[in-house]
Amino acid sequence: MKKGLVLEGGAMRGLFTAGVIDVMMEEGIDFDGLIGVSAGSSFGCNYKSRQPGRVLRYNLRFGRDPRYMGLRSLLTTGDLVGAEFAYHTLPLELDIFDIEAFESNPMEFYLVATDVTTGSPAYYRMDRVDYDSLEWLRASASMPVVTRPVRVSDGRRMLDGGISDSIPLEYFQSLGYERNVVVLTQPRDYRKTASPAWLWRLLLPRCPAIARAMARRHEMYNSQLDYIASQSAAGHAFVIAPESPLPIGRVEMNPGKMQLVYDTGRRTALAILPRLKKFLL
Repeated sequence: MKKGLVLEGGAMRGLFTAGVIDVMMEEGIDFDGLIGVSAGSSFGCNYKSRQPGRVLRYNLRFGRDPRYMGLRSLLTTGDLVGAEFAYHTLPLELDIFDIEAFESNPMEFYLVATDVTTGSPAYYRMDRVDYDSLEWLRASASMPVVTRPVRVSDGRRMLDGGISDSIPLEYFQSLGYERNVVVLTQPRDYRKTASPAWLWRLLLPRCPAIARAMARRHEMYNSQLDYIASQSAAGHAFVIAPESPLPIGRVEMNPGKMQLVYDTGRRTALAILPRLKKFLL
């Protein structure tokens, strides 16, 4: 029975996920595959490279660096998160991503992006670490409005995977992953509310398919939460989620809040560890 790990996005709420997966790595818990969306992919890739602690470390170190993320990056580059710095300079020069460990680890690693032309999800299996694959990783976490679309290796333009498939449990099951751990960054009882379609058309005049997807996103997301709950009740999924809303913004530069959310993830993982191990037997 193939065991999978499904990681939701949520921008800096993903530090909760970082805390959870660091505990699992430290406990020697392995999966046959991982699929991540947005922060779930950009943080989750450290599971395949076996680098617990790295996500928190580089966010604490560079969180207030204007090259990493913030208004200055948005105004000067068109991207809230600095494309070249965050996805190329940082992992290859400043806080080294272990490429050898990533590529030698047999765990399959998938990420989700959204095709700008169609508004549909695009799934990418990342086996190697090179410029093209890092651009796919960047595309998966490229939030609409505050990020330019990313042109990936096959010529398509991509944005954040959370637009079209926020929690891709069903897709992973379609690949044969029958027993899955799902890490959410909102409490289990959270439900997304609708946002006006006209607002997205105004904000995204050059990306009509993305505007339509954003207007419908609450329906997709809430349906996925219902499906995850049903799979959990049936014993096919094990859900890890914060007990209450995480006290952090989507773009957060306060190191104290970063540490707090990461520590919340660790405490949550440690509390459910015996049940998690039993589920994965």
